[in-house]
Amino acid sequence: MARRYNAPMPRRQSLPLLWLLSDARNDAGLEQALRALPAGSGFVFRHYHLNDTARRQRFDELARIARQHGHVVVLAGSEDWGADGTYGPPGRLGGGLRLATAHDGDELQAAVDSKVDGIFLSPVFPTASHPGAETLGIHGFHVLAQQSPVPVIALGGMTHDRARELDWPRWGAIDGLG
Repeated sequence: MARRYNAPMPRRQSLPLLWLLSDARNDAGLEQALRALPAGSGFVFRHYHLNDTARRQRFDELARIARQHGHVVVLAGSEDWGADGTYGPPGRLGGGLRLATAHDGDELQAAVDSKVDGIFLSPVFPTASHPGAETLGIHGFHVLAQQSPVPVIALGGMTHDRARELDWPRWGAIDGLG
C-alpha cells in the first residue's frame, strides 16, 4: 500500500542539487573540494570526530570558503554558528534550512511530518561510511523518493557516474565528488 505524505511547509530557499558532506576522511581536501563545486552547491559540515573548540574553528574556516563560492552552508548539530540550516534526524533539527536524514519509509515519513525542507535518503549504494550495510538500490530509492512531497537528496556511495545511473538530479557525497 502506498504511503500518503503530508505536504511540507514552503521552502525558505532553493535547495541545491549537489551537496558535499564533511567527514574525517575527506577533511584534508575540503578546501579544494569547496572551491571546485559549482556555485550554489550545498555543504553539510559534520566533523563529529573533533572536540567542540576544534570543530567550531574548522566550521568557521570551511564556511568562509563555502560562502565565498556561493554555497549553502548547513551544520550537523544544534549549535547556533550562523549556518544557513541544520542537518540530522528530524527530531533534532534547528532553524533555517532543515535537512533530515532518512534510511527507510518510516524515517522518511517522520521527516515529512517534521516539516523539513529536504531529506537525505541513504544509503543508495554501498558506502565506505557504512561498510556492509543494506542499501536501498536504484529501485528502492525511487520507490521511496518519488512518494515524498519534500525534495529528496540521494546519499550513500554516490559519484557523478552513479548519479547518472540513478537518474536523480539532487545528490550528495563525502568521497564521490573528486
